Amino acid sequence: MNTLQGKIALVTGAASGIGRASALLFAAEGATVVALDRAPEVEATAAAIESRGGRAVALVRDSSAEEDVAGAVALAVREYGSLDVCYANAGISGGLVPFFEETVERWTEVLKINLIGTFLAAKYAALAMVKQRRGSIICTASVAGLRSGAGGLPYSASKAGVISLVQTAANQLAGTGVRINAICPGLIETGMTRPIFEQARARGSERKIGQLNPLRRPGVPDEIAQTALFLASDASSYVDGQAIAVDGGLSTSHPVVIKQDR
Repeated sequence: MNTLQGKIALVTGAASGIGRASALLFAAEGATVVALDRAPEVEATAAAIESRGGRAVALVRDSSAEEDVAGAVALAVREYGSLDVCYANAGISGGLVPFFEETVERWTEVLKINLIGTFLAAKYAALAMVKQRRGSIICTASVAGLRSGAGGLPYSASKAGVISLVQTAANQLAGTGVRINAICPGLIETGMTRPIFEQARARGSERKIGQLNPLRRPGVPDEIAQTALFLASDASSYVDGQAIAVDGGLSTSHPVVIKQDR
């Protein structure tokens, strides 16, 4: 307990799934949380934190809009005096669309939210943190960004971009006291992946979900939140520029069945 006592944390995509689990855990560990999401359910996340004795503010904002992200960082510094942790978690899947059916519009939307939004959070958080000479930035990437077989085309490309962003930014921030790392979740049941789980349950094949990883099961948001807590805390003080897979071992092989339909 109290791992983040006295720290101020901004979490994007905090209305549900990994973002909500992380916001709740950060608050339980002593952080004041600025919870941001374009979904109004983010207000329920802040309310849940406050009902448990924590401090939080909800912002119904767009994580891919520069003025919204800059404003959230400014609010944290203005109202609470600093920004110690930024978890750039907001993202969308874009679906599993065949290569020749992909559109520029879909690519643009996925990249805007998953990659540009992550860049904006990292940029504005870093601007505040460099002045303090300390801070931890965490980005949600994906095992789909490591290699093929875990996501659609624009999603995978966007998450590979997040990993590259983290590696490059870590070196750009060298000597500032600001760390930046990525978490690469495997198959986690969230609002984004719920259709996969619901379809499996409807078919009666729920037990097969996650069977391709060594742990033979999917993950839950709290398991990703625990890794985020580690990266947010001083326990990870020598971890920088890394992409940490939290995937039940899936990325050791990324097994995939290639469809022979042509």
